[in-house]
Amino acid sequence: MATEITGRQKAAILIVSLGPEIAAQVYKHLGDQEIEELTLEIAALRELRAQDRTAVMEEYRALSEAQSYVNSGGLGYAREVLERAMGSQKAVDILRRLTQNLQVRPFDLVRRAEPQQVLGFIQNEHPQTIALILTYLQPQQAAEILGGLGPERQADVARRMALMERTSPEVVREVERVLDRKLSTLVSPELAPVGGIEAVVEVLNRVDRATERTILDTLGSQDPDLAEEIKRRMFVFEDIIYLDDRSLQRVMREIDLEKDLPLALKAASTEVREKIQQNISKRAAENLQENIEFLGPVRLRDVEEAQQRIVSLVRRLEEEGEIVVARGGDDEIVV
Repeated sequence: MATEITGRQKAAILIVSLGPEIAAQVYKHLGDQEIEELTLEIAALRELRAQDRTAVMEEYRALSEAQSYVNSGGLGYAREVLERAMGSQKAVDILRRLTQNLQVRPFDLVRRAEPQQVLGFIQNEHPQTIALILTYLQPQQAAEILGGLGPERQADVARRMALMERTSPEVVREVERVLDRKLSTLVSPELAPVGGIEAVVEVLNRVDRATERTILDTLGSQDPDLAEEIKRRMFVFEDIIYLDDRSLQRVMREIDLEKDLPLALKAASTEVREKIQQNISKRAAENLQENIEFLGPVRLRDVEEAQQRIVSLVRRLEEEGEIVVARGGDDEIVV
């Protein structure tokens, strides 16, 4: 093993050895700080000795095999296989590095699975169990799973996610054990902060328009205060009416006026249509009305996808500081 090489140097050597295409895929799973640190380490590599490359690749291979054994049958199974293949001491060394360096988080196996696979496995679980699992997943993955649930369960799960604050490690371990028999000894003994309104907002910002509307409408009837709090932290298509004129005109400059806007307004309220028409030229407003009428019958799904593209544009411009998004005259700025 390359014992005198630091962990960061090993990571840099591994990335360089894997090549740019695979390295790019790895980067997609790293945080901004991790990317910055790894890139600086790669830039600091002046020369790469063949023996260092070989040692790092061998260590990576051993850790990968150990991780696969852990995923298949748990820590005990991994230790037994490694001991038979490499001897007791080497097996202990590999497992120690695995638990120290990879820091397996709860539901790690679930995060690597396809959303539809996870959905098929958990859709009949109790809503509280589903909510707990989704809070540990990436927002996009959780959004796809949430979108696959029935309307009533969608709202119920979203509500439970929003109200969830802390879950005991014992509960997390038990749910994880039932799900995928994963390694439970690595779960932190401290109370783990999960869920909350921000988690729900991140997920709802990524679900399809129909799912978003269903959840917010159902929550509005079940828990109006919670629904309103969630709405204050996110932007939906109808909220275009709350954009100031300058911000809306900025948005209009990037919208596809011939395709997306007519399609999005096909099922929009009169208030939204009027707001937009007031912020474009008279000729553009006439063309817009003609394009809407020319569309004829359209699929609701197409309308919602066009609306979602516009919403994504608004959220991007707000994040970049190009526009200000406020709701109902409130000075609070929300995404």
